[in-house]
Amino acid sequence: MSGTMGRGPGRAVAFLLAPLFFLLPLALLDTGGLTTAVALAATAAAGSALALCTLIAAGRAPAVPPTRIRTAIRDRARRTAFLPQRDPDARGRRRPRAPGRTLPATAA
Repeated sequence: MSGTMGRGPGRAVAFLLAPLFFLLPLALLDTGGLTTAVALAATAAAGSALALCTLIAAGRAPAVPPTRIRTAIRDRARRTAFLPQRDPDARGRRRPRAPGRTLPATAA
């Protein structure tokens, strides 16, 4: 648990909102005035809501045991439909042509 010290929803939200605090003076000094400030506030509110929803969803996601991950990878490898990818040296497969002279048709 000592690796999670200093990390939390508040720190993540503050990290996401930090650029907006630097843009706020520019928005207020711009010629747009109130319109720009309202747009910036709406963007900040939407960003905060999105960050909060993301953090809540990430906290509720169940942890997947490593055995399920290994099983899923193994099953996917067994279902692979591209057969040359499985075993290029299998019986009945032709060996690729060795590099040699360039063919007249391919020479530029």
